Parts: sequence; structure tokens; C-alpha cells
Amino acid sequence: MKLFFRKQEYLILLYRLFLAYVFYFLARVLFFLYNYDVLEVHSVGEFFKLSYYGLAFDTAAILYVNSLFIVLSLLPLRLTVSSWYQKLLIYVYFITNLIGYAFNYVDFIYYKFNFARTTLSVLEVVENEANKTTMFFRFMVSYWHVYLIFVLVSLLWIYLYKRVKLKPSAHRLSTATYYLSSLIGFVVIATLIVGGIRGGDFKKSTRPINLVDASKHVKKMEQADLVLNTTFAFIRTFGNNSFKKVDYDISDEEIQFYIKPIKHYKNNPPTKPNIIVIITESMGREYLASFNKDIGVEDYVGYTPFLDSLAQHSLIFPNAFANGAKSIHGMSSVLSGIPSFVDAFTSSSYSNQKIQSLVSVLNDLDYDTSFFHGAPNGSMGFLGFSNILGFDHYYGMEEYGNDDDFDGSWGIWDEPFLQYMKSTLDHKQQPFFSTVFTVSSHEPFKIPKKYNGEFPKGHIQMHEPVGYTDYAFKQFFNAAKKEPWFDNTIFVITADHPNQVYYDVYNKTINRRAVPIMFYKSDGSLTGVDNELAQQIDIYPTLLDIIGYDKPFRSWGRSLISDDGVVPFAINHNASQYHMLRGNYICTFDGKKATGFYDIDDKSLEHNLIANRTPEMDETEIACKAFLEDYFERIVDKKLSLEK
Repeated sequence: MKLFFRKQEYLILLYRLFLAYVFYFLARVLFFLYNYDVLEVHSVGEFFKLSYYGLAFDTAAILYVNSLFIVLSLLPLRLTVSSWYQKLLIYVYFITNLIGYAFNYVDFIYYKFNFARTTLSVLEVVENEANKTTMFFRFMVSYWHVYLIFVLVSLLWIYLYKRVKLKPSAHRLSTATYYLSSLIGFVVIATLIVGGIRGGDFKKSTRPINLVDASKHVKKMEQADLVLNTTFAFIRTFGNNSFKKVDYDISDEEIQFYIKPIKHYKNNPPTKPNIIVIITESMGREYLASFNKDIGVEDYVGYTPFLDSLAQHSLIFPNAFANGAKSIHGMSSVLSGIPSFVDAFTSSSYSNQKIQSLVSVLNDLDYDTSFFHGAPNGSMGFLGFSNILGFDHYYGMEEYGNDDDFDGSWGIWDEPFLQYMKSTLDHKQQPFFSTVFTVSSHEPFKIPKKYNGEFPKGHIQMHEPVGYTDYAFKQFFNAAKKEPWFDNTIFVITADHPNQVYYDVYNKTINRRAVPIMFYKSDGSLTGVDNELAQQIDIYPTLLDIIGYDKPFRSWGRSLISDDGVVPFAINHNASQYHMLRGNYICTFDGKKATGFYDIDDKSLEHNLIANRTPEMDETEIACKAFLEDYFERIVDKKLSLEK
């Protein structure tokens, strides 16, 4: 019995770790309550079942976070029972635990914008923001209830920790016995920790569990985010580099057949129209009535009357998807045809290389190229990436020069900034290529005070600012059409990613990347509705096809106006899986193999058909592998340009 004289210390250690489990479960309950409408969990029993599976991920997170605390608690030092040492342990315990635990509270709100547990990639969003402090306090005001809950829960945790205190043992063993017992205890606990980090399976687990493992326990992909916790998601992506070459034993012939990464169009005579690409912040396809005529939603209401009127004279793609989840993902996808999956390409060590893009091609054709973004210069990483792409000019908040039009959060209101862009373009020599990234249709969902009451409030906060941005587009087009350059200009309107969702159809896993793509030219040469699959990376090759660019160029996307032999598809990454939409199926791919096949209309991914594979399913998996193998090879080997 004396061998276990440290039993009290071990029991108290277990109690303190048990408290972490209690509060991680509470965080999961709160996460569910804040996001129940998008998590596809419809019963208490289902919630507890998913929570049970979540214990493995809670265990890993708790053990990662508490590794230092556990080591300090197990040190073979007699002073571990002293009052000052126990006070030290309190500080170590709560500094590490509360920092790690706080990540879960971020996702109470952020999840509805990202539709995934927050990972280290969130730093891509804020690292280039100059107003981080302002943003923090604004979020604190807007979401005060989350901060309040966190403080109250933390105080309760501290109270329960202090309720059980270590009482020094009356036994004092010999030094040899003390160290022997401590060594045995350390080995046993260390073994349990390793097993816990690996998911609790000592027989089958050969690696620590990862985010993708959460998908093994769910029927719907959204539920994987309830199984996970944000602490785990953040830690397991720390130091990871997803940009690594993969080898799926795909031949060059298969890559050429399924993807054709080098495009060469000879469909149209060479021309040099002006080109304006508008990437609209958070303008999900859900908000545009012209893109939702066939979705079957009773009493559907749209919030973009101007864009809907413009769509009647445009070529539109109501079955289009974003290739990423963040703004910077949208910029690289649209302008350079480079999607982002787990991590942003623009934040990787491979972004600083020569990249063939819409910008570089048009620079070679003697276009004046410019990028407009009404936020503080450098925000979102746009300035850095625009320099890599080679834009001649960057126009941000600094160039705009009037802080009276600052919205107090992100940048210059869309209406005045679009007018500023128009005035700047008036003085440019044609042909010009310009991209604008808007800012107003975004959290905190505000519009200029002078327009209060002008736009429908709708059903969610996003609807009113969408109406304002649509109005800003109307004012821009009304002013631009009076200028001589207007009739010689191709306009492309799309979005970086969706935002808040009201209609259930857009809560479905696949539709969480649904965006509009619209091409407009005043002479009516670009009109119609094309329901084929489309994606952001298709914009770049489509524009080069339209203007008759007659040289080979790198593009993983396809022309949306010509048949180049590539079956229409869309690819992105969500819920720890790649999603490839192609033909009659949606393929989910975990990075090694297909994990599911679903009917192309099964956007919720409810009915996995993988048990009855067809030749078309096999082709879809090969197409996915071909895309990823060529994608990572070209990025890692720095072959994103055809120039020698």
C-alpha cells in the first residue's frame, strides 16, 4: 500500500482533468445552441451520441493543453505538495486551459460565417489587419453575451478547482521508494496520455487523430463539427503545411484528360475590351432572385433588385461555387485560378513565385491593371498578393483619402468607393483591367445612416447591407454607362464566399459555397442562363477565351463559353474533406481515398452511395486525384507559370 502513497495526488490530478471534460462538454452544448439551425442534429439522443464520439477529440485537446500541468504535477519532488507549489499549478492550469478553452467560444459566432471549426488558418484573416484592437472591442460590444458567458464559466471552473485541495500525507517513504513509485506512476500516466492523444485506441491507432477522423462517426458532414472542438482543430493545424506533393499514381495522360491544366483556346478573334471584375464581399447566391428561380422555395425573396435586372441582360451561372471559404481564397481563385483548400495559397511559402494569371496575361497585352479595395491598405493580404500578381496600381483607403466615408469597421462604404473607382478609371488609357473587392456587405451588418429604412431588413442581419451594396452597384453602373469606355467593357460579378443563411436549401453542406457568377457586356453579346457546374477558377480562362487570347496558359478551371473537352466540375474543401462535384455525383475525398459518393442533387450529403460504385463514380474519384496531384506538384515545384 505504501507504494501508492501519491494516490491522493493522482486522484486530485484526475479530478482537475475531469473538470476540463465537464467544461468542454458545456462548450459543446453552447456551440450547439448557438448553431443548432446549421448543424443538422435533430434529437437529444443524437446530440449525446455525437458528444460521446467527441470525447476522443476532447481528450486529445485536454491532454495537449495540460501536458505541462501534468508533468509538473507528476514531478518526483516532495515539494509538489507544498502550498506555494500548488498555487503555481493553479496558474499553469488556468493560463493554459482558459486560453485553449476560449477558442471554442469564438466558434459560437464565427462558425456561421465559416461553416467549419476554426483552425490556425484564422490567422490568415487577421494578420494583415491594422485595426485588430478596434475589431476586438467591436466584437466585444456586438457579442457581449459570449464574453459574459465565458467569464462566468471560467469563474465557476476556478471555484470548482479550489473546492478540492491536496492534504499533505503523514507518510514519508525512503527516497528510493519515493522515486520508484513516482517512476511507475509517470510511465503509466504517460502511456495513457499517448493513447489519449491517438484517440484512445491502443491497438489500431498509428497516429494522433486528426480533424478528418471526426467524419467517421457522422451521417451528415455538418455533424462532424459538433464531434470536434475548436481547441483540437486549432492545435492539430499548428505547424502543418498542407502544401505537399501527393502521389495517387495518376498518369500525365489522365491529368490531361480530366483536368487539362494547360489551356489553349482558338475560338474567338483577338480583341482588347476593358475588363472589370467585381468580387463582392459575402454576396452568397442565396440573396439574388435571378439565381434562384428553380430552387423550389415557396415565398422566396431576393434582396438585389439591380443585380437581378442586370442579370436579364447577362450570362449567368446559377450553379456556381466558391473554391474557398475566405476572402483571400476568393482573390486567388478568381484572378489567378488558384483555389485554396486546407490553407490559403496566398499565406503559404509558395505564394511568392512567378504566377501566370489574368493579371500577368493582360499586362503582357499592354493593359493598365489595377486593384481597388476600400479597406486600410494591406488589409486581408490583398496588397501583398496584388504585388505578387503584378498589378500596375493598388487603390486602397489611403489613396481614397477621405476618412469621413469610413464605415467604422472595415473600410470605405461601397457607394462612394465604387464612385471613386469609376472616376479613377475615367482617366485611364484603354484597354484597362480592374478588379474591385467590396467591403460593406459584411458583419457588423451596418449601412450608412442616411439610408436607414431604405432597404428591406429581411429575415437576417445580412439582408439589409446586401440591399445597400446592390444599390451601390446601381449607382456605379448608372454613372459608368455615361462614359465612353463603358460600351467596350466586360463586367464580371461574383462573390468571395457566402455569408449568413436564411433558406434551408443554402444550409446544405455543398451549398455553403454557393456564389453567383455573372458576365455582362452592354452590346448583349453575353446573355443567357447556363446551369452547368461552374466555379471561381473558371472566370480566368473564360475571360481569356472571350477576348481571343491565342497562347497556351495554365488554368485548372475551364472556359464557361466553350467546350474544351473537360467535363464541368467544381472542387473545394469543407468539413475536413475535399468535395468534387462532377456529372451525376458528388465525391467526398479525405486526401487519400474517396469516402463517399452522393447524387449531385443530394447537397446535404445524406445518402452515401459508395457501397454501389459505378464507373462514373470511379471517374469522379480519378478526376479529383488528378486535380490535386497536379495542383500540389505545380505549386510546390513552382510551375505556376509557363514562362521559362
